[in-house]
Amino acid sequence: MSNDHWIYNQTVKTFAAGAEPPFEDEGELLSSWGAVWGVDNDVGRIRSILMHTPGPEMSVVDATKRLPEIGSFGDPKVGWYFQSDTPPDIPLMQSQHAAFVAKLQAEGVEVHFMDGDAGIRLKQCYTRDPFIMVKGGAIVCRMGARIRRGEELAVTRTLARIGVPILRTISGSGVMEGGSFAWLNDKTCAIGVGVRVNREGALQVREVLARQGVELLIVDLPGYDIHLDVSFLMIDRDLALLDPQGLPFSFLEELSARGIRVIEIDPADDPWIVNSLAIAPGRVIMAEGASNRTLDRLGAAGVTVMTQPFAAMHKNGGGLHCSTTPLRRDAV
Repeated sequence: MSNDHWIYNQTVKTFAAGAEPPFEDEGELLSSWGAVWGVDNDVGRIRSILMHTPGPEMSVVDATKRLPEIGSFGDPKVGWYFQSDTPPDIPLMQSQHAAFVAKLQAEGVEVHFMDGDAGIRLKQCYTRDPFIMVKGGAIVCRMGARIRRGEELAVTRTLARIGVPILRTISGSGVMEGGSFAWLNDKTCAIGVGVRVNREGALQVREVLARQGVELLIVDLPGYDIHLDVSFLMIDRDLALLDPQGLPFSFLEELSARGIRVIEIDPADDPWIVNSLAIAPGRVIMAEGASNRTLDRLGAAGVTVMTQPFAAMHKNGGGLHCSTTPLRRDAV
């Protein structure tokens, strides 16, 4: 062995980084990535979040393109739909979204926005779906809805600009959307499998979680329900808000076995109230539409609720939870 080769080998050994601590270790993230990115729960105080304000992409909605068989406006050839009896009120959507952003900022949340032009992807305001956050960074999804394919590229560019590590991109025949992903606690997650998420997508997420010591529960959604967050939301360390009509009994049993208490919404409620956002343990921003009975149940459990008008945004197919993905949350 030449002297130069020997010196090179010794230098490599001297400066070797080693495998430990793991990538998602806070000190490792801070030194290598400049911030402790990722989440390991759905209720810790939110420090930063990703959103997208409805913009020019909403102009693709053509009031002459009515699909009465599905009760929507839409054009399958162009690739858009708007499921409402009336066309979008774009200024009202923007004002309700802006008020939501302002409420988050008033709570100390750093709000990031998606990069670039959304084209005609009028669902891009629902940033929950094209990626999920786990310990140490993001998993970029592969959208189940064909009209939303391409949002993955936009979110990848945005995460790169912010500096968020991307741990995996769903590939092959897997499909996965973030609205069907939930943290139950720092050791357990759930994915709702149905028309927008298949088992292959869920298993690819499971591979990442397993390396972090996190168990994944696969929940079979009933009928044509698209996402778990339509019916389920963690709102405190061991407390969930849910609509039992949209969940299998086996999942309710899993929650009970893990010591998670539940508050069921009242049948008189607007179902969109489940699609809320916990911004800190027991502190929730909720769309208007909850009955006094549900609000009383939440209050008795020590939950603080701040209501937010969001009906114009609901008409595009998503709620408060759909419209956000936290990038950093405090541990609980």
